[in-house]
Amino acid sequence: MPKRIISLSFPKADTAKPKVKAYKLSDGLGLHLLVMPSGGKLWRFQYRFANKQKALAFGSFPEISIADARKRREEARQLVANGIDPGEVKKEQKLLELKKVGSDSNTFAKVAREWHEFKKGEWSENHANRLMRRLEMDIFPFIGNKPIAKIERPELVILLQRVAIRSVETAIRLKIAFYGVFRYAHNNGTIKVNPAIEFKDVIPKATVTHMAAPTVPKKLGELVRAIDGFSGSFVTMCALKLTPLFFVRPGELRSMEWSELDFDSAEWNIPARKMKMKKDHLVPLSTQALEILRVLQPLTGSGTYVFPCHRTPLKCMSENTINACLRRLGFDKTEITAHGFRATARTMLDELLGFRPDIIEHQLSHAVKDSNGTAYNRTTHLPYRRGMMQSWSDYLDSLKKA
Repeated sequence: MPKRIISLSFPKADTAKPKVKAYKLSDGLGLHLLVMPSGGKLWRFQYRFANKQKALAFGSFPEISIADARKRREEARQLVANGIDPGEVKKEQKLLELKKVGSDSNTFAKVAREWHEFKKGEWSENHANRLMRRLEMDIFPFIGNKPIAKIERPELVILLQRVAIRSVETAIRLKIAFYGVFRYAHNNGTIKVNPAIEFKDVIPKATVTHMAAPTVPKKLGELVRAIDGFSGSFVTMCALKLTPLFFVRPGELRSMEWSELDFDSAEWNIPARKMKMKKDHLVPLSTQALEILRVLQPLTGSGTYVFPCHRTPLKCMSENTINACLRRLGFDKTEITAHGFRATARTMLDELLGFRPDIIEHQLSHAVKDSNGTAYNRTTHLPYRRGMMQSWSDYLDSLKKA
């Protein structure tokens, strides 16, 4: 004779206490209350379909009452009797609900921010911030509040062409962002078709221009002498002096933190999250660089950043500061930019000082591989790089006296 199961009562369900392991309180006909070690009580309906044991969740007690749970059980049993899997029915209902919600609440701005959050681990902090500003300035005011599923290709074309009038480069970057956002939405089932797959002939091709950089000793000498004579704030002057010494990317310099510096080893260790290549990078410190940093330490050493923002010390120096200083010193953007010091060092270390190109490229944190195709690690050729960085600082000093 089969065992008779007594139906679950409210007092029994309400007073059930959690144990070390989850346990069941049965109500019969496949329905039971699962009491979790955390104290939660979850309704579960067990059934067989296509010779497989399955389970269906009905929600939690007491939000779902015993009567409601039994009603859902009977509905599920009726589906099984008619050859329909209640689990599949529930999945289809959820999908329809998501599509309904998505058509109304998944605005372009919401999805774009989700995509940005999803991808920003692959980008430098500077790039991630700049891209979001572009979206907020050029895109969100026009289609940000519109459901992404209702955005059509002609709208995107108009936006890109409007931006291209001001900056072709920015339009190109937004074109790439459009593709990424809509692909993310497509992969998540929010939209059925990606309207940003191809934008050929939508905007003009960008004119390739190299970062302005002096590669002649006389011109570089004029520049480093002018930097020595800078009359602005002391913190900014230190950043300006270190820019040609380090020839790192501007964003890496301005976000330098005191915790990244090892004065005993004469090293600046930049974490991967700040690097374009997403790999840790090491910059040997010349005696000239150490002297500048030691003089600056009493002024900003109690904070996080070596070069804090003068308005908000909890943030680092503005990305425009160094270029603005160069303009203030009388050098046009066609003559030099902060980023251009990288090209200056790359050319002159090779052609004038005779250092091996692979060592220079590695110090520039470019992708460099050995004869076996393996990328160098952060300390590869470190003695040579130390010597090169010291020789470069000495060479810049010699140009000041020329």
